[in-house]
Amino acid sequence: MSKPNERAVQRRWDWHYPLMARAEGIYLWDADGRRYIDGSGGSSVVTAIGHGVREIPEAMARQAKDYAFYPAHAFSNPKLLELADLIAEIAPGELRNRCKTWMTVTGSDATDDASRLARQYWVVKGKPSKHIILGRWQAFHGDNIFAVSISGLSARRRLFTPMFRDMPKIPPAFCYRCYFEKTHPGCGLLCARVLEDAICQSGPENVAAFIAEPVVGSALAACPAPEGYFEVIREICDRYEVLFIADEVMTALGRTGKMWGIEHWDATPDIIALSKALTGGHYPVAAVVAREELWETLRAANAHFRAGHTLNASVIGMVAAIETIRYIQKHNLVENARVVGAYFLERLHELLAYRTVGDVRGLGLMVGVEFVADKETKAPFPPEREISNLFSRFTFERGLITYPCAGTVRGVAGDTILMAPPLITTREQIDEIMAILHESVRAFEVEML
Repeated sequence: MSKPNERAVQRRWDWHYPLMARAEGIYLWDADGRRYIDGSGGSSVVTAIGHGVREIPEAMARQAKDYAFYPAHAFSNPKLLELADLIAEIAPGELRNRCKTWMTVTGSDATDDASRLARQYWVVKGKPSKHIILGRWQAFHGDNIFAVSISGLSARRRLFTPMFRDMPKIPPAFCYRCYFEKTHPGCGLLCARVLEDAICQSGPENVAAFIAEPVVGSALAACPAPEGYFEVIREICDRYEVLFIADEVMTALGRTGKMWGIEHWDATPDIIALSKALTGGHYPVAAVVAREELWETLRAANAHFRAGHTLNASVIGMVAAIETIRYIQKHNLVENARVVGAYFLERLHELLAYRTVGDVRGLGLMVGVEFVADKETKAPFPPEREISNLFSRFTFERGLITYPCAGTVRGVAGDTILMAPPLITTREQIDEIMAILHESVRAFEVEML
């Protein structure tokens, strides 16, 4: 058997990749028997229900014995309908039991298809000039070319800029490094109100939708919007006939201590993109949940939704998603994420005593740590030092998997780690994670400073 990167190309050329052997709960073991804590929830924020939950693969296997694939252009399948009903029952705010769901494959597909839906809706409504999807800087919405164009993470965009049609951006809702150099709540939520300027500058007749993550994931390492932010966003979108797309690929299904990340604000999106936790990593499934009125507008015009993949609404994937959501509900994992997540964030504040830790943040079991070269000025390390990758090596060597991120400063500099352990994580396991983090920061500062 060949070695990693010998014939099978992996994410980095310079990482030593142990071979996975097995997984259970929040733990992973490599082929040499060494144990690791899945502190990042996979790559990343995926493993909601933990590893080794037999109910999921057993249900998938039972389905595969009947049929594993079907011609989706000609048939439906009962599990698709069951999953759509289940999502409608738990949908947030005004979407509850008043939405329809389109199933796709990956989170990138979900944000892409959400944008397609916004565009097609306005065309069918007789407003074909509405085509712009406004986004935010320091945001990540996926890895296909259009998803990169609506994302605002410069390090991921620059190489491919000639290949996409760029979309306008507003500053992120990022209190630690406020674009307006204000402090919440005295800031008046300028980071939200600037959306009105962007819409007017682009021309409301040209803007189809605004997309945002309730808690920014890999671009800002678990950065929640401040209180009141999405209420202002919702009001502005309504004023200018702009759809609001919530990218909940990372935050949906309990991660933040509520079933949906957007439920921390009194605002209902028009469209939600979700994936990752939907099957807990058992199968690639994503979904676009939208208000009934959007889908009914297309149906009334017999305008078929212009999207789709060969594996859309895979019956095995539908089974995995149903079983995963039921597991989350049965084991009260949303509440566990709220309680244990609050404890995790409380303990993370201990890291602020170190010279290189500038900020800790998060919501539920989705938290982040930002490293700085100077705590007083918040100056980042030079990006070429790749501090987040280096620190992740320190935790990995000690048996904790963290997810390295960069780009909090102008999309390039600014080093963070994102952590999102499974929703089953206990307080005692958080203590285990914290012990490794303390040891890692101490060793990191000795070696790097």
